[in-house]
Amino acid sequence: MSLLSIDEMIAKGWGRAVTVGAFSTGIVGGGAGTVLDAQQPELAVAVPPNFCIRPIYIEVVVQGGISTADSDEAEINIAVDSLGMWTGDGTFTSEQPANMRTDLDVGSSCRVGSAFSANMTTTPPGGSAAAPVRDMELAGLVETADQAGTATNVAYRIIRLLYQPNYPPFIIGPATLLVYFGGTIATVGGFVRAQWVEASKSFMVPAL
Repeated sequence: MSLLSIDEMIAKGWGRAVTVGAFSTGIVGGGAGTVLDAQQPELAVAVPPNFCIRPIYIEVVVQGGISTADSDEAEINIAVDSLGMWTGDGTFTSEQPANMRTDLDVGSSCRVGSAFSANMTTTPPGGSAAAPVRDMELAGLVETADQAGTATNVAYRIIRLLYQPNYPPFIIGPATLLVYFGGTIATVGGFVRAQWVEASKSFMVPAL
């Protein structure tokens, strides 16, 4: 079995794209407001059993909050729970990804949610629901503030992480792709733009 190129998969209608944050208004990140919370991601893509996705582009842009002390922190994290699948719990915004072939309908075989404000869980095969285990981290960024020792100094900043791998991983379900942003202070807002290709495992990877 020869692997299809990303272009070929998009041409077949397997490409998906989703945006978190509306036009110029971002969502507040970091577990309903501030620090990162493993159970309250800004984006979750649940990959069902015998299905496969390959993330090809994830951009996260965060409007950092006002720093009031040295070492105030802003953080972005992109990770995978390679065994546990999110089954739809928690409080979140349901997303309908666009097809990267624009003559085809929106939607995905994966469950996609954003802006979690109540805890979600993932469930491994034969196991119990629990907090996501981010056992494969794809990318991350941490920025700390320097107020030159004076907490009254104020800094406004834009934090950006672009994940665009040369060799996208094969995320085979049950699994969950997770995107987080936040920090030790509340963010003004943030945006996620994610693109991936998806199909049945049998179409994406050779039998072992």
